[in-house]
Amino acid sequence: MTTVLILGSAPMAVAARTWGRAPFETVVAINNAHTLRPDWDYMIHPYDFPADRVPVPVGGQQIVTEAMFVPAQNVFGGFVYAGATMAFTAGYWALHQLQPSRIAVFGCDMLYPASGPTHFYGTGTPDPLRADITLRSLEAKSARLMVLAAMQGCAMVNLSNGPSRLLYPRASLAMAGRAEPAAFCADLAAEALRAEAALGYMVPSGRYWEEAERFDPAEIDRIDALWLAAATQALRQSA
Repeated sequence: MTTVLILGSAPMAVAARTWGRAPFETVVAINNAHTLRPDWDYMIHPYDFPADRVPVPVGGQQIVTEAMFVPAQNVFGGFVYAGATMAFTAGYWALHQLQPSRIAVFGCDMLYPASGPTHFYGTGTPDPLRADITLRSLEAKSARLMVLAAMQGCAMVNLSNGPSRLLYPRASLAMAGRAEPAAFCADLAAEALRAEAALGYMVPSGRYWEEAERFDPAEIDRIDALWLAAATQALRQSA
């Protein structure tokens, strides 16, 4: 029973500096979040992350680059359906590579104030808010990850107690190690997966923006709606 912490860069993330290791067996730090605590196991970053900010691993720590996370995300349908922001990518990578029983996220709420610090280290680029065809509904993308995790027997929870774009159930630090997989509508989830397969919007390289002209936003919105319904609607009654 493995519990993974995925640590982001929201201002609240500084609270994780004082946490003990329990209940987490593994800590995955996204981008600059590796500076919050020295006991991270994996640091994951995109191709354009500044090289001078990549830490030197010690004691078995590992750096996760696109060479590792793109194939993992492709296992779950690729970036167009999953959402191309590191909070989701880290979740899919952890789900595939670590096969945990629980994934708890903290500092990944994807809400950014109009003024003041947007990240714990000051003002950064709000990656999920960029104009991107894969991020039209952050809520739907979080629903998709939560449902696919549940299909593998993995719970997804959010440790933050403020506003969030994520639909994962909230959990306290004390309860994170006891979370159960989310309930979902299996029929709607299967329908969403069939729709994704029929569209065929997979880009094996991960560089979906190089093929953006073949993606129909309306079709992606339709699939997003299915994932939202699968995560929030009771099981449909058979006709």
